[in-house]
Amino acid sequence: MNQIVVAWSPDEFGRAALAHAVAEARMRGHGVVVVNASRGDALVDDRFASDDDLDGVRTGLEEAGLPYDVRQSVGADVGDQVLAVAQEVGADLIVLGLRRRTPVGKLIMGSVAQRILLGAHCPVLAVKPA
Repeated sequence: MNQIVVAWSPDEFGRAALAHAVAEARMRGHGVVVVNASRGDALVDDRFASDDDLDGVRTGLEEAGLPYDVRQSVGADVGDQVLAVAQEVGADLIVLGLRRRTPVGKLIMGSVAQRILLGAHCPVLAVKPA
């Protein structure tokens, strides 16, 4: 089955990305692979989802009637984690939420979105919250 990979976090950016991924999956007849990637656990990274957050995602995807997989990983580079899943499942599309970053923030921490945009072997849909 064709897959759409969504880089998801438990915040407004993740919600926007997931909503667009679900819309694309419905339109294309694809499944969704949700990736909650982090550099560390909740003590150091608030984008690391809790079990309740992940259960909410699963419930929403079940209600949407879409085939899905939800993955959570920890590693040195969030972008690389998302790209690895996209390559593994042969993704047709990657969806991610864009965050506003200061130039200094980009210099020090890098940009996950930029890493995914430049490293993806499929189209990338970058979205913002409403």
